[in-house]
Amino acid sequence: MLKIIRLAGLAAALLMAAGPLGLPQVASAQQQAQPVAPAATPAPAAAPSAPAAPAKATEVVENPYGLEALWKGGDIVARITLGILVIMSMGSWYVIITKVYEQARMGAQARQAEKTFWRAPSVRQGAEGLKGGSPFRFIAESGLEASSTHTGLLGNVDLNTWVTMSIQRAIDNVQSRTQDGLAFLATVGSTAPFVGLFGTVWGIYHALTAIGIAGQASIDKVAGPVGEALIMTALGLAVAVPAVLGYNWLIRRNKTAMDAVRGFGADLHAVLLSAPKTAAPAHARG
Repeated sequence: MLKIIRLAGLAAALLMAAGPLGLPQVASAQQQAQPVAPAATPAPAAAPSAPAAPAKATEVVENPYGLEALWKGGDIVARITLGILVIMSMGSWYVIITKVYEQARMGAQARQAEKTFWRAPSVRQGAEGLKGGSPFRFIAESGLEASSTHTGLLGNVDLNTWVTMSIQRAIDNVQSRTQDGLAFLATVGSTAPFVGLFGTVWGIYHALTAIGIAGQASIDKVAGPVGEALIMTALGLAVAVPAVLGYNWLIRRNKTAMDAVRGFGADLHAVLLSAPKTAAPAHARG
């Protein structure tokens, strides 16, 4: 009996010792059997906003081979050549503008002489009715002076010849004044390309010098001098072309103006010769 009681106590003790070891396994099995709740789906992130367009920045790129760089980086020869071309261009445009103004004024004076001079009662009154500085008034006064001074040694010359010579001299004087400045245009038109060509040769010389110093024909060594040479060539042509065109245009306009002046002189010559002459007083006989 005692042996049975001991066996029962030993079995109870074994059960009590095995109890804590089996609980975790049961709990683990329960956890595995329990369904796992699905994890909450994260809210979708807001779509990133489109990046703002960057502001367009105006980038100023300085031209290292322009006129400003040519003036700053050029030597004294290049600057003198550029200055000569600028002076030629300014002089050409000054001559063209002033001559166009003078020719327009001469045309207005020709129309005035056509309307008023030939309607005057006399050549003197007709000349006084013209504006001062008018070439037509100058020619009329020259013809009147020739008629009144046909005395003394000049009296030995035929009146027709003397009046013709005086009027022709006045016309030649007017024509010489209309030619003022045209010689400058002709000079500029013929020499400006060669001045630009000199600048071109000088720029190529600098390019060859830069290549020789650097020992290699890299673009950064020759771009500046070659650009300088091309600019000089372009400036020479830009100065010469307006001068040549202006010269030819002004020559044609002068021809039209001088045709009117010559026609006025021929009519004046006929009027002066047909005017009645006052008889010279008879000298008392000794």
